[in-house]
Amino acid sequence: MTEMGVESGRDTRLVNEVPAFLAYLRVEKTASPLTLVSYRTDLDQYLDFMAGFKGMDKTAVPVACIDNLTTRQYIAEMYRHELSRATIARKMAALRSFVRYLCRENLLDGNPIVNISTPRQEKKLPRFLYPMEVRMLLEAPDPKTPGGLRDKAILETLYAAGVRVSELVGINLDDLDLREGWIMILGKGRKQRLAPLGAKSKRAIVNYMDRGRPVLLARNSTSNPALFLNRFGNRLTARSIRNIINKYVEQLALHQKVSPHTFRHSFATHLLNNGADLRSVQELLGHVKLSTTQIYTHLTKDRIKTIHEENHPRR
Repeated sequence: MTEMGVESGRDTRLVNEVPAFLAYLRVEKTASPLTLVSYRTDLDQYLDFMAGFKGMDKTAVPVACIDNLTTRQYIAEMYRHELSRATIARKMAALRSFVRYLCRENLLDGNPIVNISTPRQEKKLPRFLYPMEVRMLLEAPDPKTPGGLRDKAILETLYAAGVRVSELVGINLDDLDLREGWIMILGKGRKQRLAPLGAKSKRAIVNYMDRGRPVLLARNSTSNPALFLNRFGNRLTARSIRNIINKYVEQLALHQKVSPHTFRHSFATHLLNNGADLRSVQELLGHVKLSTTQIYTHLTKDRIKTIHEENHPRR
């Protein structure tokens, strides 16, 4: 016999449902490790709020405590702590997904937060580099050292293929087809796509594989399938890639923040500025929705103005 849609005999404290929810995301939704970490953190903070709001121990908060009122109070609390709209939207996305899971498991009788709207986010245009700045960064690594050869290959790949940093560190040797100039990329949702390489990025990867990677790999007692290795011969992490980029940004005294995603933004912007169509760029970036790619059209206004000036009869 069940009450209010709750399965009989099942311990329905929120703290016990989070691990099962994360396992569901990992297995059935093929969520990335970064997504799982983010959701775990956001839900843990939500449990902290609920415990304080209800005046009970965090481990004792029941599923039934989730309702419209407490969720609105949760949003208000995040505003009081001056969290950005983007952060609030992300935390609410985690909570919405969790609540849908609880409904799916018959632990909630209907979705109590379905009518709560997420704060509208400010539309921020992504940062990008100008071609000269990209060129300076690509030429910064020292090709006389194993690390320099690796860093050169990393930067060239980021710019040539427009890959996400998580995709970059996941590249294995078997994913490369240097003869045809392709990399098999495992993207979000474990979806595969082919990312093209140009002549310069291919050359950088070949030089690294010939003269850099063997030196790094020799520092590890076991073999490693990863393309990009750290100084101990292990797979590089996303944080390591960011540190590598920061090193060259500081070395060149570029007075702006540059991340791996900045290379991705630059890749898309430069393609569009040079005449690539939006759907092709969508395919290259691995975006599911065209609307996600359309943000880059706002960055090409200089190109549009130039075309207008060169071709309009009343220029």
